[in-house]
Amino acid sequence: MNTEELKSIAQEDPNLLLEESLSPDQKVVVYQIFTRLFGNTVTNNVPWGTAEENGVGKFNDIDETALAALSELGATYIWYTGVIEHAVLNDYREYGIPLDDADVVKGRAGSPYAIKDYYDVNPDLAEDVPNRMTEFEALVKRTHDEGLKVIIDFVPNHVARFYQSDAKPDGTKDFGAGDDTNEAFFPDNNFYYLVGKPFQVPADYQSLGEHTFPTKDGTFDENPAKATGNDQFTAQPSVNDWFETVKLNYGVDYLNDRRTHFDPIPNTWQKMLDILLYWSGRGVDGFRCDMAEMVPVEFWHWVIPKVKDIYPNLIFIAEIYNPEQYRNYIDTGRFDYLYDKVQLYDTLRAVIEEQGSVQHLPDIWQYLRDKNRNMLRFLENHDEQRIASRFFGNDPTRAKPAIVVSTLWHSGPVMVYFGQEVGEPAEGESGFSGNDGRTTIFDYWGVPEYQKWVNDGLFDGGQLSEEQRELREFYRDLLNLAQEEAIRSGYFYDLHPHNRHFTEGYNDQVYAFLRFTGNQRLLIVSNFDAHNTHSFNLKIPVTATQAMGLPEGSTYSLQDIFQTETTATMNTSEVIISEGDAGIPMNLPPLTSYIFTIQPNE
Repeated sequence: MNTEELKSIAQEDPNLLLEESLSPDQKVVVYQIFTRLFGNTVTNNVPWGTAEENGVGKFNDIDETALAALSELGATYIWYTGVIEHAVLNDYREYGIPLDDADVVKGRAGSPYAIKDYYDVNPDLAEDVPNRMTEFEALVKRTHDEGLKVIIDFVPNHVARFYQSDAKPDGTKDFGAGDDTNEAFFPDNNFYYLVGKPFQVPADYQSLGEHTFPTKDGTFDENPAKATGNDQFTAQPSVNDWFETVKLNYGVDYLNDRRTHFDPIPNTWQKMLDILLYWSGRGVDGFRCDMAEMVPVEFWHWVIPKVKDIYPNLIFIAEIYNPEQYRNYIDTGRFDYLYDKVQLYDTLRAVIEEQGSVQHLPDIWQYLRDKNRNMLRFLENHDEQRIASRFFGNDPTRAKPAIVVSTLWHSGPVMVYFGQEVGEPAEGESGFSGNDGRTTIFDYWGVPEYQKWVNDGLFDGGQLSEEQRELREFYRDLLNLAQEEAIRSGYFYDLHPHNRHFTEGYNDQVYAFLRFTGNQRLLIVSNFDAHNTHSFNLKIPVTATQAMGLPEGSTYSLQDIFQTETTATMNTSEVIISEGDAGIPMNLPPLTSYIFTIQPNE
């Protein structure tokens, strides 16, 4: 069927989506690594422990064997989280790195989003601190040699309270150098100032708990105080604020109706362009842009094309939580991909926790319509609770149908967080991070279930249980399936609305859809119910069979890709009937997904 005929069908049937893929030759599969934790094999896990006590992963730990295993898992991009130098409570003064103030650092290892030097890497990650950048560049090369690409964080909204670059290129000025601190706002200032008010450490912040540190005294010298990263214009932010960071000024006067001053281009814009070009020049293939919507979309409209003029294959991913701004940050801001947290993640989490249903899925993709290809889907990242934790699913297998949908639904990217594929539950009181079902981003720590896969640096899963091995194999098979033509670049048809209306036994714990091209047709059916088997005769509307190019009266065999014993037969004259017993017989046990290829009977 030609394109015009498909467009005609799509106009009649809103459940058909003919959106083109941004990356037709490869579906982007992001594997997020928290670099400080990835290769750490120390198992002490002392709350508030030092790097010597609890260990710390290094760039060099991520060797060829580890990267080959991640490529085999199905990753195409590795997101190395926490690469750029941030505030830490570790003493590197002998290497010319100033000691950080404990009263404005979260945890002992520090937040990777409190950037201290935008032109350097975290010295914690280096075996040989003076050669830390060389070690990072070697990691980039190893990653590329395995056919993988590199993403790092770009944190444009804020920097560490104590920002001081000792590695900046000649002629580069630090953020804040030259600011007029007598002005609360000035377009070319890098920071916002609370004139006449010195900064005060949050009243209830107890840095390092009961532990001591040379710079822990309950004070931090900053006068006048700067606005805090999460838009708090107060000299004493709360312990729940991003008090360890300061807000960067992009020419928006927040205290005067958010008036904008973008002409001439603000100094902060120029500095950030230089930073992006600096890291692009070191072989980075993409940037995950932290809290992108807290930075004016006009900046992204200006900076992303400038970077891509030089590095056209770079990708930009926006952390964003306001669906009303999605189109703005894609069309105006020029982002390639955006987080789909508020819509898909939140919906699927509610289903996993038995507090929701899949009835909202058609509304989500319909709302996005031609932007589904731009949405990054995930069920874990460093900000979210682990699926296996007692705060979420309490069992990683409960999320299997959700992962199938996240991965195969549309052509946009999918992301997996390290340890997700072996059911890491993030148990334990780590320090500042507490015990909340998240793997700590603030503390030196080992990741127990993931360390079983690391297996003392062999990266072969030698210590995993049989259940963990099976879970990882499930992820491997699914993520590699994402590179099938129908998934990476095919069209989409949502079977849920039709079957919910016409099919007895099909309910809102079941979800079915088609992905297809002229060469390949896939039927995906998932049962999200953790307790009950669901049986029904799945219907496929006539517009769907027409779009797939299946003539009426022809017969097709359905073979499940992963479960070779599961087969079915489809006669196009029967499956399109709206009522009655006709259709494709389905029998789905709890938490089961079938992924059928549709092929003509021989």
